[in-house]
Amino acid sequence: MLNLLTAASNVVAPVPATGLATQAWLMIAIPLASFTFLILAGRATDKWGHWVSCAATATSMVLGLGMIIQALGLPADQRVQNIDLFTWIPAGEHSINFGLRIDPLSLTFVGLVTFVGFLIHVYAIAYMEHDKDRRRFFAYLNLFIAAMLTLVLGNSFAVLFVGWEGVGLASYLLIGFWNYRLDYAKAAKKAFVMNRVGDVGLLLGMMAIFAAFGTLDYTRVFSSLDSITTNQATMIGLFLLLAACGKSAQFPLQAWLGDAMAGPTPVSALIHAATMVTAGVYLMVRTGGIYVMTPVATTFVAIIGAITLLFGAIVGCAKDDIKKVLAASTMSQIGYMMLGAGLGPIGWAFAIFHLLTHGFFKAQMFLGAGSVMHAMGDQTNMRRFGALKGAMKITWITFGIGWLAILGIPPFSGFWSKDKIIEAAFVADTAGAWQPWVLGFVALIGAGITAFYMSRLFFMTFHGEARWTTEAEGEPVHPHESPALMTVPMIILSVFSVALGGVLAINGAFVTWLEPVTGHAEHGEPVLPATVIMVLTLAAIAVGVVYAWYLYVKQPVNKAVPAGNGLVHAARNDMYQDQINDTLFVKTTEAAATGVNFADRHLVDGAVRGISALVRGLGSFTAPTQNGHMRSYASYTLLGAIALLATALIGLL
Repeated sequence: MLNLLTAASNVVAPVPATGLATQAWLMIAIPLASFTFLILAGRATDKWGHWVSCAATATSMVLGLGMIIQALGLPADQRVQNIDLFTWIPAGEHSINFGLRIDPLSLTFVGLVTFVGFLIHVYAIAYMEHDKDRRRFFAYLNLFIAAMLTLVLGNSFAVLFVGWEGVGLASYLLIGFWNYRLDYAKAAKKAFVMNRVGDVGLLLGMMAIFAAFGTLDYTRVFSSLDSITTNQATMIGLFLLLAACGKSAQFPLQAWLGDAMAGPTPVSALIHAATMVTAGVYLMVRTGGIYVMTPVATTFVAIIGAITLLFGAIVGCAKDDIKKVLAASTMSQIGYMMLGAGLGPIGWAFAIFHLLTHGFFKAQMFLGAGSVMHAMGDQTNMRRFGALKGAMKITWITFGIGWLAILGIPPFSGFWSKDKIIEAAFVADTAGAWQPWVLGFVALIGAGITAFYMSRLFFMTFHGEARWTTEAEGEPVHPHESPALMTVPMIILSVFSVALGGVLAINGAFVTWLEPVTGHAEHGEPVLPATVIMVLTLAAIAVGVVYAWYLYVKQPVNKAVPAGNGLVHAARNDMYQDQINDTLFVKTTEAAATGVNFADRHLVDGAVRGISALVRGLGSFTAPTQNGHMRSYASYTLLGAIALLATALIGLL
């Protein structure tokens, strides 16, 4: 066990920061300063504030890419660097420093957040061109970039928590950006509340970590893992899993992600597809050493991932809103990542690998969806699309590349990352164990369903017959290609969707890159030959694509939503997740509140009123004795004296 902990628990000792790493804090400070400036300067910056925001993100991107290049030039044992910026909470031996940890895991996220974030900033210049609050929108995007970088670069759970709450705040502000619409405001509130449930898990996990280790610093925690018991590790692992479920929209805290599509599409691409929702996966891999010590918590991580990847895929099959299909897809793909994280050391690097490739091709597809909406009068109903490949060549080609990538068609990026998770799911630690067969086939079936619903989206939007009318009035719509500020970012992301996975898979380059954090894990043998798994996966994908083609290209698409029952009806209603939450939590809370109110009014207040009434009654009874007549008072005195004498005489007898 100790050897396993050493190999896979983030215990590479950080070395003093050197070169560009000492400037890492600027990656956070610059977008944070831009956010502050744009908010305080107000309307005076409306005409050019978006360029300030883009420049801030571009600067962070350049700094981040410089740090990645520097790290690639260092030996593996020098790629973990620690920077203490200042003493944040002075508390003697329990003082907490605000510091940064530069290592391959954090740098991977830095590259994803800043590079994809910059492209989405550029895209949003055109997408939000006619919005009177564009400057405020870009300020919120900068706040998110700063918070997300804080989350992944923090060198302790305390610093991570600051970033964790920061991205939650930015998400809330951006989901409800158009909060003059009541449904959008409700969506923001729903996301905020459900994420706070997950945050309780993170706080409890941090408390349990501090109780077990006496510190929240990563280096001290990960170097002392052998000092805690299995039960302690299980408790910490389950608390952190709850946090991850909230932030990454995993079962049973997944209900908020579909509603989060109320925000502007660039928000969906950056926050709710490529970056923030993957923070839970980051947390699982960052704390992987703790999960090595607790098979129970590790199994829970894998099971939650497996449930969610099927849940999201099934929901995606029934949605007609293009953004909500992509949201369900995101939920499902993060389920794959969580499954990989729950497989232990053999799956950690693959989970992050898929997280990285998914960040590019899913952001690309969300931007493609925004381009379609831009062309179709902000409509999102795919039943009003069709045949857009002729009117939107660039969007069609770039979206098609993302579609092939998420399907896992070789040589596109998704093939190299998702298939590795599927193969790892079939690996068994002990012969005859149930996990590889159940988890492996769940991952395999999920690939087939993914192929169906993503092909359904692609065919309904870009192929078949044109159904270009508005949903409410039935007026014709005249689609057109988006401007260059929108199409160029999509083209750049397409290049990565094609080539990133294959390049990083050469000689296991990405897995080797992460080894200073994840440790070296020997490749286990799956219960089925790897070639068989690949063939079965591609066969499942082919079936899904052909079935979608038959239903949505070969046959006409109905503009009206066809009647559905059973599983179809359940999927259209998000598997009744809102109704279940309403029954289990909202109505239960309302009933409890009603009971407390009854007890307060009739028991607590009743007791107070009863005592008051008793005092008033006694007062009314004794009031006649206070009549102001001296003769009455003299008689009271005489009677009292007689009573005292009688008591004394009785005592003598």
